[in-house]
Amino acid sequence: MKKDNNKKIALVAGALDLPFYTRDALRKNGWDVFVVGLKNFYDKRLKPDMVVRLGGGGRALREFRRRGINKMTFVGALGHPNLSDLRPDLWTFFALFRILKNQRGYDSMAVAFIKTLKKSGYTVVAAQDLAPELTFEHAGVLTKTKPTRGDKKNIDRAIEVSHTIGAADIGASVVVDKQVIAVEAAEGTAKMLERVVEMRHNHKKVSGVFAKMTKPGQDLRIDIPAIGVDTVNAVADANLKGIIVNTKTCFIVDKPNVIKTANKRGIFIVAVDE
Repeated sequence: MKKDNNKKIALVAGALDLPFYTRDALRKNGWDVFVVGLKNFYDKRLKPDMVVRLGGGGRALREFRRRGINKMTFVGALGHPNLSDLRPDLWTFFALFRILKNQRGYDSMAVAFIKTLKKSGYTVVAAQDLAPELTFEHAGVLTKTKPTRGDKKNIDRAIEVSHTIGAADIGASVVVDKQVIAVEAAEGTAKMLERVVEMRHNHKKVSGVFAKMTKPGQDLRIDIPAIGVDTVNAVADANLKGIIVNTKTCFIVDKPNVIKTANKRGIFIVAVDE
């Protein structure tokens, strides 16, 4: 098989800080990165090379073809789009038709989207495969605070529940304190943690864990799990003892500051291979 030496890639950027770290890491690793900001989502400080609305996929692909780009990666959060942004161009219209035929859940739609791009001649690449330093690469405890034997029971239960809800394509995050306290649904991780903080504001004892795990069989080229400093602070504010994430498949946004904040707040972070 002929080796593909093309180091050009399009980074399609949603909201928050992850696109900044991904762009910089890819460039450091030798990639020629063409940044595309999704209208009404991307941070303007990113200064993308191109801005497109969600329904403007055809325009973006024409520009990629003109520039000799056949690889792309997707990072950053998406919220609720404006209706005008969803108005599909011709390519997006036919892509949506194919995707909606596979509407059995978010993951199946993501896979259908990737297959549609492949039929158009483009390869979607997982950013963490190109820049593994954006994740925890090895299993273990990453913080000064270590989990106790009692914490281990909550950790095991959180991993078990995460796999169960992930297999059902419900969510990627769960909070466990002997029993299941919260499960992520359509509102996303941040909103789920807000609920837990409010629920436990009178909870004097520091106990329980938060897990953000990869779903079994999840296609990790789109919507990769991520945690950041805000996640650490929310977990500490909820009087939880620690965080569990997967190695290699969960983005750590601003890794040094995440570990520094966890150490300051006295919570542990554990990376697992499961």
